[in-house]
Amino acid sequence: MLYGKNLIDGAWVGSEVTLASADLDGQVFAQASPEQIDVACRAARRDFRAYSALPRATRAAFLRECADQIDALGDEITRTAMAETGLPEARLVGERGRTTGQLKMFADLLESTEYLDIRKDAALPDRAPLPRPDLRLIHKAIGPVAVFGASNFPLAFSTAGGDTASALAAGCPVIVKGHGAHAGTAELVGQAIAKAMEACGMPQATFQMIQGASNETGSALVTHPEISAVGFTGSLAGGRALFDLCQARPVPIPFYGELGSINPMFCLPEAMVARAAEIGGGWAGSLTMGAGQFCTNPGIAVMVKGAEADAFEAAAVAGLQGTAEQVMLTDGIKAAYEAGVKTWSELAPELAGCPAPKGARAAMPAVFKVSAKDWMATRALQHEVFGAAGILVLCEDTAEMEALAEGLEGQLTATLQMDAGDTALGQTLLPILEEKAGRILANGFPTGVEVAPAMMHGGPYPASTDVRGTSVGTLAITRWLRPVSYQNVPEALLPADLRD
Repeated sequence: MLYGKNLIDGAWVGSEVTLASADLDGQVFAQASPEQIDVACRAARRDFRAYSALPRATRAAFLRECADQIDALGDEITRTAMAETGLPEARLVGERGRTTGQLKMFADLLESTEYLDIRKDAALPDRAPLPRPDLRLIHKAIGPVAVFGASNFPLAFSTAGGDTASALAAGCPVIVKGHGAHAGTAELVGQAIAKAMEACGMPQATFQMIQGASNETGSALVTHPEISAVGFTGSLAGGRALFDLCQARPVPIPFYGELGSINPMFCLPEAMVARAAEIGGGWAGSLTMGAGQFCTNPGIAVMVKGAEADAFEAAAVAGLQGTAEQVMLTDGIKAAYEAGVKTWSELAPELAGCPAPKGARAAMPAVFKVSAKDWMATRALQHEVFGAAGILVLCEDTAEMEALAEGLEGQLTATLQMDAGDTALGQTLLPILEEKAGRILANGFPTGVEVAPAMMHGGPYPASTDVRGTSVGTLAITRWLRPVSYQNVPEALLPADLRD
């Protein structure tokens, strides 16, 4: 059952301003007021020391209880998310498994001290010319964290997603701002976490959730002096605005934003000779997965022009023309997609020729072709269009392919389609792409992000605002920690994990 309220300091509270959801038969959701946001932030700071001081095993048990409570509400969460997002049941069931899996992964991480990066330098009292003090270093929780839910992942990147799971694991209270596109789903997951808090006896402001569709809600949250860091997944424009607010504060704070990427795929010559059609068909499938609404959607395919490129094009176009229309997440996202496709159509010839969609909020894929020279000279073609739109970029030769790689902005991913005969070219491209992307793939497609310790989901700006951080994988916890060094501190005062 939905309350339509905000979870603030352990209680579900309403507000004077509400917003009705057309997807949920007019269900009304209270929009958090500035005063309520202030209460939430102050409560999070009040409970920060108590929560961060809990034993690692206690926080691990809490995360596992969160996963169990989400599973207990699983069917209701799935039904609500289907109504709000138009995503199919199988996708949402899988995403729920990913969400609970992340929580359990961070619980497992807490059973080891490896993430704390503990360092100890024993005292050297007899060292000349000066003795060395006893030095010990550990990573401590940074403080209350604000998390913004993502439009395209109502579970895995939202209320209990990777940002929330890693921050709670680090010992940071979390305030989630639910995404307006799936406010009901956000609340149900929030209810599950609230039940877990009660079952585990957590401080009542360990987790809080507010709703608010206005820019003012986000601004009030990130500029509040009690917030110590922010996690965000969303648009470049929205993320950059919040990033700037965080840096303009009297005390600037870290803003970890994932903002966008075109995820280039480089198709090297020998691989194209061997399997151009296979690569083209695979690219079309990756491009259209989930209506193209993935941050790792491979927006451009780069290749040398010729017969192999023609075979790639034919297979890609056939794959796209065989794709049924798909529902997009929101009317706004569909409108932005159509506007982006229109802009590209004015700059490059469209290839697929798909029919116009008939369903409400539905869209069809679109693919274009352009020379590498024109692509590199046209900024509008280099911007992400969020949806199933892609561009074939044709190079005169491999030297032009290298030049295109050199000119790329920061990306989440870059892919090399290559065979053994492409090794020398791959060795040339790899150092370039290492500077441009957070994850480099060979002979695969970037959609589908494995939740694992070695995963990097981030990249140089504008893919993300901090190239050192990831929002997927166990390394994500480091965003919410800061190093503290102790010099000659008595053992009775040291954190338990630092003691002899």
